[in-house]
Amino acid sequence: MNSPDAELVEHIGLDGAVIGVVPRTRMRTENLCHRAVFVVVISGDGRLLVHRRSAGKDIWPGWWDIAVGGVVAVGETYEDAGRRELAEEIGIGSGNLEFLCDGQYRDDSVHVVGRCFIVRSDGPFIYRDGEVEETRLVTPRQFASIRTEKQFLPDSLALILPHLSSFRDAIVYDG
Repeated sequence: MNSPDAELVEHIGLDGAVIGVVPRTRMRTENLCHRAVFVVVISGDGRLLVHRRSAGKDIWPGWWDIAVGGVVAVGETYEDAGRRELAEEIGIGSGNLEFLCDGQYRDDSVHVVGRCFIVRSDGPFIYRDGEVEETRLVTPRQFASIRTEKQFLPDSLALILPHLSSFRDAIVYDG
């Protein structure tokens, strides 16, 4: 794994056109728009994989997330980035990525144009690169409960949750 200081990222416009290639540290410091991939993992019985990010992450360390993923490398496709992130973060070396949605998200910390996928897997989940500390497979009701106790990444929630009706509805009715 490259050091974040050495990693290069495509700075893009909202249309996805590459404006330039910059170091990841500059992208974070200036909150430049970049590509990101999000992969939702659903178990065979319909539970959602949530995970706690490591304390060493450059953004939202220690927070929980509903998707595996991250910054798309220079010249990398969203699909290849999704497969890479699955292998690196939770040890899933194969799986059929099902397209979920495209979207954009921006706040004071991040500005992304993202592509979201779903993959079906029951694990086992192996934390290969140190970016994930813990995982849980949760039902919609369990997800609604954990959302009241833990901080979750806002970009994943904003882009993905509207497309996961059973988990979205659990929050509306149980949360």
